[in-house]
Formats: sequence, C-alpha cells, structure tokens
Amino acid sequence: MAAARIMIVEDERITAEDIKKGLISVGYQVPAIVPSGEEAVKKAEEIQPDLVLMDIKLEGDLDGVDAAESIRSRFGIPIIYLTAFSDVNTVQRAKVTEPSGFILKQPYGFLRKPFDENELNTAIEITLYRSKLEKRLRKHDQWLGSMLRSISDAVMATDPDGQVRFMNSKAEDITGWLEQDAVGKDIRNIFNPLDYKFPLTEEDSLKMASGFQEVMLKSKDGSHTPVDGNITPIRDEKGNIEGFVVIFRNIEP
Repeated sequence: MAAARIMIVEDERITAEDIKKGLISVGYQVPAIVPSGEEAVKKAEEIQPDLVLMDIKLEGDLDGVDAAESIRSRFGIPIIYLTAFSDVNTVQRAKVTEPSGFILKQPYGFLRKPFDENELNTAIEITLYRSKLEKRLRKHDQWLGSMLRSISDAVMATDPDGQVRFMNSKAEDITGWLEQDAVGKDIRNIFNPLDYKFPLTEEDSLKMASGFQEVMLKSKDGSHTPVDGNITPIRDEKGNIEGFVVIFRNIEP
C-alpha cells in the first residue's frame, strides 16, 4: 500500500523541516512544504495530498483557517491544525472548518521539539482511517444512488421525520415533482395518495407492511394517477426507524 502523502503548511522553516523529518521517519511522504495560505490552496489542487497539516498563523491574505476552509470545501482533503494559538476565538473560527484535529505546538527548548510526535502520529492515523471510511461510504452512496435511479419503479426515501432525501426520475415523472424541489419537504406533500395515511409511526409502518394497492396519487399539477407499491421503514442496528423507502409504480389501464 502506498504511503500517505501529507502536505505541510508552515511559515517557520525549521519547524516545517522538523515535522517533515518526523513524518518521513514513520513512513509518510511529504510532497510539499508551503509557507502561506494562498500557496497551500494552489498546491493542494495541484498535488491532491491525503492530508494537510496546517499552521493557523500564516502571513498573507489567507491565514490557516481561511486556507483550510477552501481546501476542505473544494477538494475534500482533511485538515489537522498545528498551532500555538489556542485562544477561544481562534479555536471557534477553526472549528467551523470541520478539522480532523488540533495539535498544540510548544516553544522550542533544550532537545525538545515544538510538538508531541506520538500525539501527531496518532491524530494522523485516526484522520487517514476516518477519511478512507468516508470515501468508501461516499462511493457506496454513489453506487446505490446510480442503481436506484436506473430501476424502472419509482423510488423515494426519507429521514425519520418524513423529509424527502432522495427520489429517482420515475418518481419525478409520476408525482410531477423534481428531486431538487422535493428534497427537504414532507413526503406527504410530494407522495400524496387520496384516502391514504403515510405510515410515519412504528404502529402505522407495521399496519402497512403488506403494501398498498390501487391508491389514487395526486400529482403536483392536480392530476390523479393510480399506483401500487409498498413503504418500508429503514432501521438501524437497534431497530430504530431512520427513515422510509417508498417504491411504487403506476397501474396501466
């Protein structure tokens, strides 16, 4: 397996070189050291590292927090802050960028490095592992979404409160709603059968487990379409409902 590639953003050259040596000694690659926020964003786009170690206090128009926000939002690269600044305002600004961790730098002393190597290596390992899992989940979600969009039946999915989170093109055709307009709305306003109660409670979902047949669905434009299908609760490992999946199809006359 290829070694993780870690970019260092640090304007103190001695500190940056110390960090680089420590990372290389435990098997990481350090493809770049940059001293400013502007260079960090540019270099991150160019080399796409697995992780960025970011000093908060940097010279230039972009400090470490601004650079981290740009890198995270544009490229999805995780950030660990290396900083001597731990005041409340700085930490609150940095937390908004959703960093993977903070490592507090210490002043140089006799035979003392400006950071704890064990703490840094642990933070890096945890961050890289979490990043790998998140990428795997995103890939799975993309695969699942592609599969659901390609099937011939209409499919909708909600959160536990019945707010729409997904619908495929067939569901758009039957309901008259576009996914981008439906997401975040109560599914009862989108999937709207006449004389039918959507099962948003445990008791209702058990009653409707067998599905529904020949209900009249009211579309966005007011027209009526006969459909059948079923509503299935999505449960977590403890059996709690995390949402619902609705699969339905129009009934040909």
